[in-house]
Amino acid sequence: IIVEWIWGGFSINNPTLNLFFSFHFLMPFIILFMVIMHLYYLHLTGSSNPIGSNMNYYKIYFHPYFMIKDLLVMIFIIMLLFIVIFQCPYYLGDPDNFKIANSMITPNHIKPEWYFLFAYSFLRSIPN
Repeated sequence: IIVEWIWGGFSINNPTLNLFFSFHFLMPFIILFMVIMHLYYLHLTGSSNPIGSNMNYYKIYFHPYFMIKDLLVMIFIIMLLFIVIFQCPYYLGDPDNFKIANSMITPNHIKPEWYFLFAYSFLRSIPN
């Protein structure tokens, strides 16, 4: 019964795709709603600690301290990214891209990118 409910019928068919599409479309909105409600109730009642002691003495405000620290880390990471992009743009590239192209000769081994290797192995396992 559960399998029929998940599949939307007796087999995986068009209703199954409609059900999964609806699920994948609605789930981010449901999660966003739950996060907003969580933050609302957390802000309304405040969080508590398991010890039960008053921790207001040890609180550090977010804006001037943590925000500046996070901003500096973000600027450092972006600057590091810009240095890699502009100083050595070909560092992570494939060396085969620098060979002179010849339209008359097909390479002996055409290797796809790593994320297509599983599909490429399936295609190579089928004869002709």
